[in-house]
Amino acid sequence: MIERIDTGIRSSKIVKHNRVAYLTGQVAEGDSIQDQVRGCLDKIDALLVQAGSSRNDMLRVTIWLADMKDFAGLNEVWNAWVPEGHAPARACGEAKLARPELKVEFIVEAAYS
Repeated sequence: MIERIDTGIRSSKIVKHNRVAYLTGQVAEGDSIQDQVRGCLDKIDALLVQAGSSRNDMLRVTIWLADMKDFAGLNEVWNAWVPEGHAPARACGEAKLARPELKVEFIVEAAYS
């Protein structure tokens, strides 16, 4: 069974299937990479709760940076946010994002009970 949560015209905020929650890509406003990462992670926290999951249950995270020069700033915030011993599989690459002011986008898959 597939469950879609907060479905719009283009996407759902969460799709749940076979005990995996797929979160839509998350972006946030902010002047620095750290501000944008914090904003994204706050949104991810809320979506994980809504999906019946948590940071401890993340399976895979894909991170797109508009510029790889922001990699250290991303990791500064990310490393403090991920629970010790529960780091997901992670990929990070550079991509042109939807708007020029965006520096980062996160895509998360997590288990739920």
